[in-house]
Amino acid sequence: MSVAAEMTSIEPRIAELIRHSMALRETDGVAGPCAGVLRDVVSQALTSSEGGKRLRARLALAAFDQATHGDASDERRAGMLDLACAIEVFQTAALVHDDIIDESDLRRGKPSAHRALSQATHSDAIGRGLGIMLGDLLATASVDIADDASRRLASSDGIVAAFLNMHKEVEVGQVLDLAVELAPLDDPAALADASLNVFRWKTASYTTIAPIELALLAAGHDPDESRRTALAIGRPLGLAFQLADDLLDVVGSSSRTGKPVGGDIREGKRTVLLADALDMASPAERDELVDAFSAPSRGDDRVGRVIALFESTGAVARSRERIAALWDESRAAIAGTCAGDAPEDRAFAEACARFVPLA
Repeated sequence: MSVAAEMTSIEPRIAELIRHSMALRETDGVAGPCAGVLRDVVSQALTSSEGGKRLRARLALAAFDQATHGDASDERRAGMLDLACAIEVFQTAALVHDDIIDESDLRRGKPSAHRALSQATHSDAIGRGLGIMLGDLLATASVDIADDASRRLASSDGIVAAFLNMHKEVEVGQVLDLAVELAPLDDPAALADASLNVFRWKTASYTTIAPIELALLAAGHDPDESRRTALAIGRPLGLAFQLADDLLDVVGSSSRTGKPVGGDIREGKRTVLLADALDMASPAERDELVDAFSAPSRGDDRVGRVIALFESTGAVARSRERIAALWDESRAAIAGTCAGDAPEDRAFAEACARFVPLA
């Protein structure tokens, strides 16, 4: 299926599923003074779900087609489409919460959900609270969608269990993401290891591992083997994806990422890029980096200087090397899964390759 055809099926289905999942029962009612706010939240759920490359859904669909050799019934393929959409709905929930934690103003070039709700209610406090609840509602909706989809697929109980495990892993990852911000800057190797570990839990878990695992389960594959295959392909692929995303934060553009350039630096985030820069910097450069990331804030000039140090120390080049090595590891696992050269095999390999445009 072409990219345009995939997006044509995924986009409207996500909106339809969110509307259905968030609809109240006819016997339930909301008091008049509160109904408008609830409508704003539901509307924001749809707005926050718009856009994006839908890499996760497309990977799940490609993995399912590869596992079933493109021979699934229309009903099963429709169930897999909904399961793929459930992953995207969960991602939106995670991003809504992430933007609150990071105090981000933009998401995909538009006001982040809590900012938009703050504007709608004329209250920052209420907007943040509604943003938290919106993330919760979307997370619940994703489980509802996945549960319904699983009933049309093989291994229904296994799919729901794997989907809930994905939730748990991302939640653990968010805890680790906050914890790593307390890591000292005097041990770059330990900081790099901790940051990569965050990537495994917070990003790879739902970005590359779960889409493959859920697709294999939906196709009727053995649960243990599905997990092993998903980890072999998805773990290095997810790490490479997050490294590339962090790299785009300093070498990309706002028009491309939908976020301000140097956003991670402004937030003072502990990243693999920072760890590599600290490791390869001269003593004077290391002191400058430590001073920058120990400061309460970083303005445009300091952000620009840190980006320059990431380049001059070789941290950017090392990040590219890390991405290439991880992609090689993932490709080897993909080759072991796609033993033939059927169209579904090629489509699955291409779906994986979309996660590493910088490799």
